[in-house]
Amino acid sequence: MYPKKKVAPQKESAPKKVLKEEPKKDLEEEAEKSGKTFELLRGFRDILPEDQGRWNLVRDTIRSIAESYSFDRIDLPILERSDLFQRTIGKGTDIVEKEMYVFTDPSNRSVALRPEATASAARAYISHGMLDRPQPVKMWYLGPMFRHDRPQAGRYRQFYQAGFESFGVDEPIVDAQLIVIAHQIFKQLGLDVKVEINSIGTSECRAAYLTELVSYFRAHRSKLSEDDKRRLQKNPLRILDSKEEVTRELLQGAPQILDWLDEKSKEHFMKVLEFLEEVDVPYVLNPYLVRGLDYYTHSVFEFVLADDTGDGSQSALGGGGRYDGLVELLGGRATPACGFALGLERIVRALEAKGVNPPERPQPRVFFAQLGDASRRVGLKLYEEFRQAGIPVAEAFGKNALKGQLEAANKLGVELTLILGQKEVLDGTIIIREMESGAQEIVDVKKVVGLVKKKLELDKTVPFSDTASALILPNS
Repeated sequence: MYPKKKVAPQKESAPKKVLKEEPKKDLEEEAEKSGKTFELLRGFRDILPEDQGRWNLVRDTIRSIAESYSFDRIDLPILERSDLFQRTIGKGTDIVEKEMYVFTDPSNRSVALRPEATASAARAYISHGMLDRPQPVKMWYLGPMFRHDRPQAGRYRQFYQAGFESFGVDEPIVDAQLIVIAHQIFKQLGLDVKVEINSIGTSECRAAYLTELVSYFRAHRSKLSEDDKRRLQKNPLRILDSKEEVTRELLQGAPQILDWLDEKSKEHFMKVLEFLEEVDVPYVLNPYLVRGLDYYTHSVFEFVLADDTGDGSQSALGGGGRYDGLVELLGGRATPACGFALGLERIVRALEAKGVNPPERPQPRVFFAQLGDASRRVGLKLYEEFRQAGIPVAEAFGKNALKGQLEAANKLGVELTLILGQKEVLDGTIIIREMESGAQEIVDVKKVVGLVKKKLELDKTVPFSDTASALILPNS
């Protein structure tokens, strides 16, 4: 029934193993014992300046791709009513039962830090009357999510996601295009991914399947963990997403949901796969893939590093699927929808493994050194002139000694250093020092921006003066 040329049967034979949590010290407990009160909470992290280059690359790539596919940005609140997530994600899921940060606010309302953003996007779609706009309504977002999950490699309690959501069209091409968009993001970042995909059909066809699934696992109930016994009773589909090794071995003989799809679901899924074939997006059928949220219907998919060895590493960089009943569940009219979210920490970690580390901002090519308060006053204005001209400039206004400032310029690897002392301020001049050769010349301070711009463009019409090789010391 389904296209075969991109399917890897060997990947279907068994579900992937899942990395167990590495032992970690509880920083909160250590802080209490040591008397320190401002340690990081476990599962939270600082994203340091030296890491921002990769993060900026990911953010900028996502924004660029979103705009090229005509997705409009939406910024959603971090705090929502807790029942928004309880109703949409599902009360039987680990997220709602164990992981949500829920508390009562001063108005005595139960609120939650958002564990994901699709429910918020659907709520915004209804709240702002987007049902009456031309469909589809296509939105993207980026920001922090919160889950009190077990910290492990690539997983934090505050984590960042970027998501793409399309409301109002039920055609299979929407599912396929969203997969293509994510694939293009990874391609532009230089990450080779494959798509793991499955269909979980409609709630009606799932009902018959779940009867068979429950019957199969009840025969093996004594082998199941307490968590999986609970899942089998409350939400049997979640057992396909079990992390227990014994359960995942049992899944190899379990009935597969693809065999229980109705004709409409089969047709929808087959068309999605055909579209992926057409645009050469590699995929693998994964009958164990269900995603972790109750609102999904039809297509579900994840993006996995293509060089994943199946050794238990957390290689899924994102995922999504169709959720045609979500808007109606929240009180809107029946509205088909589909989307995906990407885990930014996982993506940044994959870039780090490849040795990708672009600078967090443009590297300065010019350094401004000054001696005395009068020079600082001129320097502040001059710095703005360079910035407006688009020339990256570094400075050390807090340093007084010229030697220390030149050492800073050397460490930054700038091409030119501008030196301004008291005499230069009085004369309306400034010294340009070429860092590689040490050559210097005195120029009119009003012309320095234009001269530096030409020098950086290697314009041969602006050579150093005949006396440039002589060391010029500014007068403080």
